[in-house]
Amino acid sequence: MTTKPATRPARPEFSSGPCAKRPGWSLEGLADTPFGRSHRAKVGKDKLKLAIDLTREVLEVPADYRIGIVPASDTGAVEMALWSLLGARPVDMLAWESFGEGWVTDVVKQLKLDARIFNAPYGELPDFAQVDVANRDVVFTWNGTTSGVRVANADWIPADRQGLTICDATSAAFAQRLDFSKLDVVTFSWQKVLGGEGAHGMLILSPRAVERLESYTPAWPMPKIFRMTSKGKISEGIFKGETINTPSMLCVEDYIDALQWAKAVGGLDGLVGRADANAKTLNDWIDSRDWIANLAVKPETRSNTSVCLVISDADVLAKGAEAGAAVAKGIASRLEAEGVAYDIGSYRDAPPGLRIWCGATVEAADVAALTQWLDWAFAEEKAKLG
Repeated sequence: MTTKPATRPARPEFSSGPCAKRPGWSLEGLADTPFGRSHRAKVGKDKLKLAIDLTREVLEVPADYRIGIVPASDTGAVEMALWSLLGARPVDMLAWESFGEGWVTDVVKQLKLDARIFNAPYGELPDFAQVDVANRDVVFTWNGTTSGVRVANADWIPADRQGLTICDATSAAFAQRLDFSKLDVVTFSWQKVLGGEGAHGMLILSPRAVERLESYTPAWPMPKIFRMTSKGKISEGIFKGETINTPSMLCVEDYIDALQWAKAVGGLDGLVGRADANAKTLNDWIDSRDWIANLAVKPETRSNTSVCLVISDADVLAKGAEAGAAVAKGIASRLEAEGVAYDIGSYRDAPPGLRIWCGATVEAADVAALTQWLDWAFAEEKAKLG
């Protein structure tokens, strides 16, 4: 048995969504919320417009791209894009984890489009060279929240493409640099890197995406919450804070608070730097241990936010894969009971293991403290196996 560590993480929130609130967050910081006021009143519209403007500033979104607050978190934003934009061209679907697989299901079984599907197992990426980005629409996730794998760059996307690129960037935005010149649709949710509240999504459209919306009408009926055009023209109000349905002004205020904190820590550079530092702290520890390993195979494609791990101890694995899964589950349960780390078990569809959030709202000192507890919990769980 190892000795229980003396130093605990100051904050045990390592969930990959909803993620840790920003350092120093409190409800008192949301006192300016216009409770009991309509989101269509001037005060409500001003708050929603401010959230959009700060998003553009912090994420460094090009001036000619439109940014909208939409219903149903990142899922709603992606679905709006799929239902509104696909069908005009053939489509290539890329999937290497559970959320990408979900978009494949929607496109093939719900929209019933004839799509080419490029899969890769958890921890790996498909061969981008096979994707016909020049002529076909392409749907992909930038960061695999459930696999710990991210797209290293957008070099595989040609600037003179004919199709649209639709990118689910929900665990990448604000922690990784997105090449907007190569992306026509970008979606994310507030509860990831900035630790905001759920239920609201962000939809960013390039001029090429807007052109598609205004020149193409899908063959299927369009639910009201997906409609972005009126009489053949883009509904500009959506991208000025006139939301399709009623937003939570408390959540809006919380998002504004997180964006203002992001500016205070150096904007996008500061956020990326914080996430990189957290991931490095964790990866340096992983490299020094033989009982734990990254699920992501190649270092250059490893996420700096949702770091996914598997048990690699030879003695444990000699007892079978079930033993490794039991040890991982035991570690997560033990550290939650200790109040050291919450919600660090792997995603239900992913290989059994651990998943530790290293996004910008987490402190590197807390990651460092957690690693000592991981060593302790592993030793305890391994001893239980006999």
